[in-house]
Amino acid sequence: MADDARREKDEQAAKAETRRGFFRNVMWASTGLFAVQAAISGLAMFWPRKVEGFGAAMDIGTIDDFPVGSVTRVREGRFYLSRLSEDRIIALYWVCPHLGCTVPWVGDRFHCPCHSSIYERTGQNVAGPAPRPMDYMAIRLEGDRIIVDTGQIFERTRHLPEHETVLRR
Repeated sequence: MADDARREKDEQAAKAETRRGFFRNVMWASTGLFAVQAAISGLAMFWPRKVEGFGAAMDIGTIDDFPVGSVTRVREGRFYLSRLSEDRIIALYWVCPHLGCTVPWVGDRFHCPCHSSIYERTGQNVAGPAPRPMDYMAIRLEGDRIIVDTGQIFERTRHLPEHETVLRR
């Protein structure tokens, strides 16, 4: 009888060791998985990914896709392409320099809905509290393709003809 009690006690102790060992193994496995995931995530930042949309150069089409006098919103790039004349265009960042609201093209002008700043199609401010014109982006031409670099945004105190890109036909 004493042997049976001792044997039962030994079996319970063995079961307890097994349960304790199981949870210890689960803890170490979880710790190891966390460490591997952290190492992979940490190393991933050293491999650049392809940047598309805002912050990258974007091919938005040919010169003929934008009629003279048109203002076209390019949502992926967060800008408007304004075709000022037969040979001049400008890409305007759609953020108001006053407080950062998104400025829509309304009829024949840009009109900020937050504080009623008004801008011409060149981005020059003409009314409202905005302290300066809308920012513009770098444009380059590759053949007849228009490439807007949304990673190059320029501030200005007033609109000048040098801010426009000249189209060569």
